[in-house]
Amino acid sequence: MNYVTGDLRDQLAHVGYDVVQAGLVVGSGGNLSARIPDEDAAWVTASGSWLDRLSRNTFAPVRISDGSPATVGSTPPARVAPTSEIALHLALYRARPDVNAVVHLHPQTALLLDALGEHIRIITTDHAFYLRRVATVPFRLPGTIEVAALTAAMAADGTDCLLLSQHGCVVLGDSVELAHKRARNLEEAAQLTYRALAAGRLENLRDCPEEFLDRLAGSAAVTV
Repeated sequence: MNYVTGDLRDQLAHVGYDVVQAGLVVGSGGNLSARIPDEDAAWVTASGSWLDRLSRNTFAPVRISDGSPATVGSTPPARVAPTSEIALHLALYRARPDVNAVVHLHPQTALLLDALGEHIRIITTDHAFYLRRVATVPFRLPGTIEVAALTAAMAADGTDCLLLSQHGCVVLGDSVELAHKRARNLEEAAQLTYRALAAGRLENLRDCPEEFLDRLAGSAAVTV
């Protein structure tokens, strides 16, 4: 295990720094959260947070059931306000009890493909393993109950990677690390798709081999 250990806020801060360095979000765009074990609560990035400058003080504990400020152990509710996308995070946790981390970013290549009307191709075995499939959520105004409800409904079938049309992406995982890996693989798949499009060879781009997809569907033991 070589991922960041310990406090979930430290893990999320690691994600924030990495995704900014990778160009998956600009400025204070995007937001992150993690379900707190054995609590009806999640740590959520504060409103206006720059994701590459996160600390434990830039997360607010929020009750998943009703969205109110939460008390975690002896730590009182934070004085910072949670992200304006709080409804999106909470709706996903309510719809998916198996999800323990939600990463919402604004990856440039994935969004460009959406604006061009092209879907992201699942090309490599890593893409297939981590993404499985990518769903596109029709445009709804950011920060609204409408986008939260629609995204949660589309994730309810087990979809872990969703593109919010002309807005961003949401990736889910049972751990912060897994959600992080999915975010990185989503943009890589988008970049490869766009390169094929720019080269005029998109129609020749081969998807991940059916043999691997069949094996993946039939066994939880497949590793890449």
